[in-house]
Amino acid sequence: MAIRILLSTLLSLMPAAVFAQQTDTSKEIAGLAEWIESTRDEWDVPGLSVTVVHNGQTVFARGFGVREIGQSEPVDEDTLFAIASNTKAFTAAAMAILQEDEQLEWDDRVQEHLPWLQLYDPWVSAELRIDDLLCHRSGLGTFSGDLLWWGTDYTPRQVLMRSRHLKPAGSFRAHYGYSNLMFLAAGEVVASVSGQSWQSFIEERILNRIGMQRTVTSVEDLALRNNIATPHKPSTEDVTPIPWVNWDTMAAAGGIISSADDMARWVTVQLAHGRIDDDNRLFSERSSRRMWSPHTIIPISESWQKRFPDTHFRAYGLGWSLSDYKGRKTVSHGGGYDGMYSQVMMVPEEDLGIVVLTNSMTGIAPAITYHILDDYLGDDPRDWSAEGLKRDRKSRREFYERISKAITPKAEDTTPSHDLSAYTGTYTGDLYGDGIVELQDEKLLLRLLPNPDLVADLTHLHYDTFAIHWRHEFAWFAEGTAQFLMDADGNINEIRLNVPNDDLWFHELELKRVQDE
Repeated sequence: MAIRILLSTLLSLMPAAVFAQQTDTSKEIAGLAEWIESTRDEWDVPGLSVTVVHNGQTVFARGFGVREIGQSEPVDEDTLFAIASNTKAFTAAAMAILQEDEQLEWDDRVQEHLPWLQLYDPWVSAELRIDDLLCHRSGLGTFSGDLLWWGTDYTPRQVLMRSRHLKPAGSFRAHYGYSNLMFLAAGEVVASVSGQSWQSFIEERILNRIGMQRTVTSVEDLALRNNIATPHKPSTEDVTPIPWVNWDTMAAAGGIISSADDMARWVTVQLAHGRIDDDNRLFSERSSRRMWSPHTIIPISESWQKRFPDTHFRAYGLGWSLSDYKGRKTVSHGGGYDGMYSQVMMVPEEDLGIVVLTNSMTGIAPAITYHILDDYLGDDPRDWSAEGLKRDRKSRREFYERISKAITPKAEDTTPSHDLSAYTGTYTGDLYGDGIVELQDEKLLLRLLPNPDLVADLTHLHYDTFAIHWRHEFAWFAEGTAQFLMDADGNINEIRLNVPNDDLWFHELELKRVQDE
């Protein structure tokens, strides 16, 4: 409460530039910074940056920790982080701009702009509208098909052409399934309608117009920037730096890389319902209302209700998650990239926006966000950090327990039913493409060709199941199993992959053996 009163008072008395010079003398602001730093240390997050926008002004923007563990370069408000799925709101805004330019309508059939797009059902393919792409109601399951773009050389169009082989998880427009692929399709619509690539359109029509000068739309652009955070993967034992991964294929769903200071500019325009200044708008108030209106209901789970007992609704708008918190509507989104998580939270009734960018994969961003939010709303304090840290550590332990259970033999002293050479060959699926099993140094080796990093040694586990040991370290998963299946004659005809994780569905690949002619 003290932070809210102090910031509101200061903002009424001085311009933003003066406030920026005075924040270090504020005990309340210093107290917030001290709390964030101690929380960051407790969570073992190498670095993060936080910005708060209130009443049209940036009232807090600061970095904490270091860009890379073991190094000395500090994080500040200009340090670049992947914002991942917080990109989706930019793609929705691009659609709003095109609609206001009279280049498309929200209810246009997608096939009017992408006649080649086909999903699992001909009627769904024909009926799919622009709105449907932006609110996760295509009928596809959450994260379904993400292996198609992750680490592969497939273009967005190639990814989407293959997605027709994905099975639905629910009914069209009646099922919430978080779909990155539909935002890839939205990016292709932007390109088709505007005549520019999604990246060029976002840079020209959004980033440059609102002064997001350090923000880029591709990992390749980082060569032209400095002050860049390094991604990190936490385990149960330590935190390890990992390389940046190219997400250009799914840029429209999660490719933007930005800073706390630049994101403050974005949130300020959002809270102003598209107004940049007295003479310029990014999009209209009408478009803002459409993007912030519920389009798809999100079921309130038991765990969510326990964590947020005063929640009355959850929904997805266009590029934004919508809910209520202590009687206020919230407009928010999270973002998860290989080694980086982010959070954006806006409370329009309070003209309040909060952004947290981190260089590790933990739940610290929501914990910081709700701590600041509670200060502004003046309610009884709640130890979001302690709750979140307990949940985060438990989830991490359970994740590695799942992996350990998967690669633990279910029967002792078994042997493969065939000589190892019988398991070799090409296994393919219409969805993903080819995988190859070969012998190397008298051991089986698996290569999933669309992603050249997906190379694994296979060691016998039990019967015709082998443990997968990847030769690269990945942010989202570790070991798993490869089960070889046979026909009635005992011929090996399929490989089924089980790689425990919460983001990339290896079971969708359905790799059938290519029979020798």
